Amino acid sequence: MQTTTKLIPREILFGNPEKVSPTISPDGTKLAYLAPKDGVLNVWVKTIGSDDDKVVTDDRDRGIRGYFWAKDNRHVMYVQDVGGDENFRLYWVDLQTGDTRDLTPFEKVQVQVVKQSKHHPNHILLGINKDNPQLHDVYRLDLTTGDLEKVAENPGFIGWVVDFDMKVRGAMAPQPDGGFVLVHRETEQDEWKPIVQWGPQDALSSGPAGFTRDGQHMYLIDPRNANAGKLVKLNVGTGDIEVIAEDPKYDVAGAVIHPDTTEVQMIAFLRSRLEWQVLDESIRADIDVISGLEPGDYGISSRDDEDRTWLVSFDRDNGPVSYYAYDRASKQATFLFHHRPELNDYPLAEMDPISFKSRDGLDIHGYITFPLGVERKNLPLVLDVHGGPWARDSWGFNPEAQWLANRGYACLQVNFRGSTGYGKDFVNAGDREWGGKMQDDLTDAVKWAIDQGFADPDRVCIYGGSYGGYAALAGATFTPDLYKCAVDLVGPSSLLTFINTIPPYWMPLVQLFHHRVGHPEQDAEFLKTRSPLFHVDRIKIPMLIAQGANDPRVNQAESEQIVEAMKKKGIDHEYMLFPDEGHGFAKPENRMKFYEAVERFLARHLGGRSEN
Repeated sequence: MQTTTKLIPREILFGNPEKVSPTISPDGTKLAYLAPKDGVLNVWVKTIGSDDDKVVTDDRDRGIRGYFWAKDNRHVMYVQDVGGDENFRLYWVDLQTGDTRDLTPFEKVQVQVVKQSKHHPNHILLGINKDNPQLHDVYRLDLTTGDLEKVAENPGFIGWVVDFDMKVRGAMAPQPDGGFVLVHRETEQDEWKPIVQWGPQDALSSGPAGFTRDGQHMYLIDPRNANAGKLVKLNVGTGDIEVIAEDPKYDVAGAVIHPDTTEVQMIAFLRSRLEWQVLDESIRADIDVISGLEPGDYGISSRDDEDRTWLVSFDRDNGPVSYYAYDRASKQATFLFHHRPELNDYPLAEMDPISFKSRDGLDIHGYITFPLGVERKNLPLVLDVHGGPWARDSWGFNPEAQWLANRGYACLQVNFRGSTGYGKDFVNAGDREWGGKMQDDLTDAVKWAIDQGFADPDRVCIYGGSYGGYAALAGATFTPDLYKCAVDLVGPSSLLTFINTIPPYWMPLVQLFHHRVGHPEQDAEFLKTRSPLFHVDRIKIPMLIAQGANDPRVNQAESEQIVEAMKKKGIDHEYMLFPDEGHGFAKPENRMKFYEAVERFLARHLGGRSEN
């Protein structure tokens, strides 16, 4: 039986949000947010308490997705690339003059924001790979002049740690075995010295989280002598470690650190849902009020310099993301907006946490979203595989899950081995298992859904982007009888060519790929066995493949080489190439075109509903 719930237009799910990503100015007087101008996301600013909303940027192409307030209260900063090439430049908008300036006008160069501080409002530290495309040196940007000064040369590091005084005093150095060494120096004139080493078994569950105010301690996520990443406080002089928070199974997922005292105020664990643990009693009353505002999972997304006003977001599975301004003095919250308010006019499905045992005994967790108004029995199923793969699916509003459920499909999302957040034993179980046991977990998830009676075994699609796209190709080639169709978005088809063509700024991490996936020279035959390109003759099902022409992570050739092989074999397929996109689709018109094609494809092969 097909669901008869109200059809949600794709535009409402995948078009531009009405408003999103609000931030408060450092002085607490203004609110910025992203909203469309002529169909393109731009930055808007308003005075708090007034209706003087004004667009302050003028992007007319891809839309602005990342911005922040400079601590001088005068500038709004944003990053933008061209056509999805990820060569991000940093721009400022002077709110006094209205002028916009490209601060990093370098060709084929990527800028990263390293740190800013309210205690140094006229400077921002940036990582720029201008001198070596593989390495980001640190530059100090002067907000009074726009001048850049190099303050740290990069000898091979992949990340920087800056102290309270905006001095570069820590860094992460990748190792040949796929691990990392945390290095430290007392002053910027001193030599780097190693203070912590994480082997490859610890690498994906570890890393620095910043200095304390005194500069003598550093916060770390550290899984050594444990399974999961603990939040610890390291004395950089003596090496002594104090454990602040830990869980035997789940890595610490985040921390709120006071911008003045640098004390940890609360920490998060991402279990089936996001759970916060308050450590600072001075905010407990605030958190009690905030946590009672809505039933969703909350986060503090922005706070002013006086720490009087917090901006709080709520994520829930069956409604749009909501934003509030919370006044700490009055303990009152003021609703700001929903990111997609039109969703309130439609019935949305709940996302249910699930778990099952893999064939070799691992606990696998994930989520399933069912269509409304029908029995949860014998449904067409879409296995929606997350990217990364060193990432994970989480509970909350998911436009793809809502779209699929609304069209009549059960949507299954699985945190297969290799997914992060569940401790190092689980993530390390994915080493050298692309297309192997990682794929077995996906297969076992489908069989679980069938055994539960939820899924029709003859109507299952595997769908995903990036690593999820690889998994879709692997599903079609390695388990060709399990799926009715497959959809691959920017997924690698050959692990050999994929690893050999990673972007230059990923090269310091190439040893991690060699350790966790395989070495394209030493393990060439092994990687061929795990590469869908070399097993195209096993595909029995229709395929839809989509690619961005400017993708620096998964090159266009990854899609085109398997499309060409399918053509030669006469395999039923559709191929969509977007000339103005990269690793995923930023432009709403391209997202609409892609999801329309996927919706038609699924309706044709699984029998669900289609908007047109």
